[in-house]
Amino acid sequence: MHVHESTVPFHDGFTWFRVTTPEESRDLAPVFVLHGGPGMAHDYVQNIADLADVTGRTIIHYDQIGCGRSSHHPDAPVERWTPAYFIEEFDALRAHLGIDDYHVLGQSWGGMLGAEIAVRQPEGLLGLMICNSPASMPLWVSEAGKLRDALPDAARDALAEHEGAGTLDHPDYVAATQLFYERHVCRVVPMPQGFVDSEAQMLADPTVYHTMNGPNEFHVIGTLRDWSVIDRLRDIQAPTLVVAGEYDEATPATWQPFLDRIPGAVGHVFPGASHCTHLEQPQEFRGVIADFLAQHP
Repeated sequence: MHVHESTVPFHDGFTWFRVTTPEESRDLAPVFVLHGGPGMAHDYVQNIADLADVTGRTIIHYDQIGCGRSSHHPDAPVERWTPAYFIEEFDALRAHLGIDDYHVLGQSWGGMLGAEIAVRQPEGLLGLMICNSPASMPLWVSEAGKLRDALPDAARDALAEHEGAGTLDHPDYVAATQLFYERHVCRVVPMPQGFVDSEAQMLADPTVYHTMNGPNEFHVIGTLRDWSVIDRLRDIQAPTLVVAGEYDEATPATWQPFLDRIPGAVGHVFPGASHCTHLEQPQEFRGVIADFLAQHP
């Protein structure tokens, strides 16, 4: 595979991107990969670039502004960090690359962003792949509460105690959070290096993640806490695939609205996997995605 990296200006900063071209490129629409977080950078979804040689398509990763190798803006006003801002960034990158026809694959927050892009019915969007994503944050929070309740007593008590006291850096809280992650975020132990790298850069500058989400995956107190795309899903016209893991923190209740409301949407659940199915079962994940892409060249 051939890899090209560069940046494109965006407002008062820049977006870093990486284009992976297959060894035997075919005349097929490329795939934009939208990472999660918000603010988790692309490292943990980098292995999706292997789809290039599997499908003959160009795969495009980028770090959304405010994280990773893109420009950071820790002093930006809270109002900047909205889905609309990241849609504008995506459009700016696509225009810079001169790409008219394309697919979007979004993981977690990236799938939420992908849905936000798709409801606008952009010309040229040939397919949408929503991976491990909720259709609304109230649903996500409600389901996360159920998963928390299933943790051991000591972990549940630690989470409640330290969230109440505001001591989220306490070792007991960190340990309980890690237990949740190992059950419902990525069941590969130790965590894959790409996930470790994404998390490390987020912790070094948590501006976007903390502002939009909160301190972790299940204590959502950021600006996205009331977000929902459910009432707009019927506006999506692009063929849509929805995937999740059996033990995913994105439980069936969180993604079922995509299947119920997007015309013709299809779904796939990976047995034994959780939120990072692409890391836990990479070959199976690539197979499902490649099959969907083959149906929508």
